[in-house]
Amino acid sequence: MTRLTSLPPGGLAVVVGAQGGIGGAFLAALEEDPAFARTFGFGRRTAPPVDLVDEGSIAAAAEHVATAGPPLRLVVDATGFLHDGRFRPEKSWRDLDPAHLAHAFAVNASGPALLMKHFLPLLPRDGKAVFATLSAKVGSISDNQLGGWWSYRAAKAALNQLVRTASIELARKRRQAVCVALHPGTVDSGLSGPFAKTGLQVRSPAQSVGNLLAVIDRLGPADTGGLYSHTGERLPW
Repeated sequence: MTRLTSLPPGGLAVVVGAQGGIGGAFLAALEEDPAFARTFGFGRRTAPPVDLVDEGSIAAAAEHVATAGPPLRLVVDATGFLHDGRFRPEKSWRDLDPAHLAHAFAVNASGPALLMKHFLPLLPRDGKAVFATLSAKVGSISDNQLGGWWSYRAAKAALNQLVRTASIELARKRRQAVCVALHPGTVDSGLSGPFAKTGLQVRSPAQSVGNLLAVIDRLGPADTGGLYSHTGERLPW
């Protein structure tokens, strides 16, 4: 089990999307990590609930954490939308649907931006603290060689820009804080599992989270604003 040794001990951790495959693995790992006095897991069915399309629920969760006492040292946004019963990843421009685009941006970009709005101000001014959101390598514009997956690619690219922008503002008053986007790889979860191709390395949620926590533990202020793979590699925009 990966332990976080670079964060000051005794702080709080937050996992948003804690009822999903990767989010649940993050929650389980952080609850066992002695670095944290308490770990909060939020989702649409938790108390209080967090729904990324409802800013009021995000603000209420942030207030709930703010009154808990110890400083907030780690926020992990493990949310994301790729497909559901209505929408599938587009193979061609013929498949573009404005409702699909709007929903993908609401969950993959606007929602995480609202998490930044309400949780970044809670990070302490002294000592390392991290806000990490799950992005995807397919959101890299320069790495796009295959096309397709229009809504998901574009929304994750927007998320990457939001992370970069937030990191600049965050650094003005919290010089040791880190705000990053993370690529978890292909994980055996409800989001990406159905699209795993033969020969592609698929990790369990626990394996992916172990790798991502190791990356988080190595990150410093100079790394803020970047997109990082689960391998620790900095990915291109």
